[in-house]
Amino acid sequence: MDLREREMGLEEYGEFLLRRRIVPEIHAPHYVKWVRKFLEHATDPKLTLEERIEEYKEGLRKEGRWEDWQVEQAERAVKVYFHSFRDGKGLEARPVSRVDRDGAGRVDVQEVLAASRSLLRTKHYSYRTEQTYLGWIGQFLGYQGSIQKAGPQMEADGCKWGEGNSISNDQQPTGNVQGGTRRVVVDGQGVKSFLTYLATRRKVAAGTQNQAFSALLFLCREVLRLEEVDLETGVRAKARKRLPVVLTVEETGRLLGAMKGTSGLMAEVLYGGGLRVMECCRLRVKDVDFDNDLLFVREGKGGKDRSTMLARSVKERLRAHLERVKELHARDVAAGAGEARMPDGLERKFPNAGKDWGWQFVFPSKQLSVDPRGGKVRRHHVSDVALQKAVKEAVGKAGIEKPVSVHTLRHSFATHLLLHGVDLRQIQEYLGHASVETTMIYTHVVRDLRSPARSPLDVMREGG
Repeated sequence: MDLREREMGLEEYGEFLLRRRIVPEIHAPHYVKWVRKFLEHATDPKLTLEERIEEYKEGLRKEGRWEDWQVEQAERAVKVYFHSFRDGKGLEARPVSRVDRDGAGRVDVQEVLAASRSLLRTKHYSYRTEQTYLGWIGQFLGYQGSIQKAGPQMEADGCKWGEGNSISNDQQPTGNVQGGTRRVVVDGQGVKSFLTYLATRRKVAAGTQNQAFSALLFLCREVLRLEEVDLETGVRAKARKRLPVVLTVEETGRLLGAMKGTSGLMAEVLYGGGLRVMECCRLRVKDVDFDNDLLFVREGKGGKDRSTMLARSVKERLRAHLERVKELHARDVAAGAGEARMPDGLERKFPNAGKDWGWQFVFPSKQLSVDPRGGKVRRHHVSDVALQKAVKEAVGKAGIEKPVSVHTLRHSFATHLLLHGVDLRQIQEYLGHASVETTMIYTHVVRDLRSPARSPLDVMREGG
């Protein structure tokens, strides 16, 4: 590539960054600058892209002119350029962690998982999505290894591998062992076979199978670059349309009355604003606006921000709770901890902001823990499992027979607003739904909660 072609490509890269909104406009010129510098200096053809990036980063550090966050920005700029912008053209567009195929077309399981993890983090997927995708990719690789090891008859009979089983990030699925490494063939037919197995043998719910489908689509299209793979023609679990479970106002009061402590406070905040469970767990102090009775949800479902209601009846308890959390935070800081995990990029730009009171979680965990993505000791937000368990216990105490979960409180919030005459569009904004059609499902539930029509049999026998 000559100088003119390279500069034209970089100009298109800058436009790509802005068009896709990958970075704020103010950062785009810096991304272009880092890539230009990489193309000028990291040119050894004998090195893989990953090796060239590492050599480039080391060179920047040796110059002594750049802060750590700038070196990390340079790394991300180069990865986005080759992995997303160049889109599979030649060596330079290969995934960040190389996945080679041997003579039989097999890939190494460890390399696939490492490449998937690296790319998920490059693209700033949430940690929970990362765990979910890697879990499904691991299950698929284990399934493929078992099928290929046992032969085609095992696939025809219906592979029993993986029923009730899951594979974590650090576990390696069973596969063909060749010289100490585990290698499997990954192709479109194998993916469709796995999805069919989930639907017909394990009989997973449609949502579960769609989750697996998304993970494997990411594996094939983004990690392994199998552009020719057609995944749409496999057997898919049939989605069923169900009305959400909703509590009456009286049942909601009984449920909340049966909950105590921090879990009870969380349930009231969640129901009072229609939050999803993780949105409640991830609330930060700065996102609670007591003066205007608002809660700000950051990076909710789909990466969207929104505001919703802070119930006035919960404000006094929430203020008292935050006073206790503030004392806990002061003790953490005094002990050399107290640094909350910051959103992508802000930790490098504002290295000390993580200890500011405003960035702390409203509902912190009782224990300090090691951040799996950075290795720092932090106080993370409380686990949603604790709230789910508390709600289940309260359902029993309240004598409610419905299949209630934490999410039921969100459904009840929307339905009760409709019962009180709140506009559907306004409820849509509170819930953060992309489409009003999603919110309209609650109109069907409302009809069931209003006074029902009398049966004509009752009218006849009761004499009108």
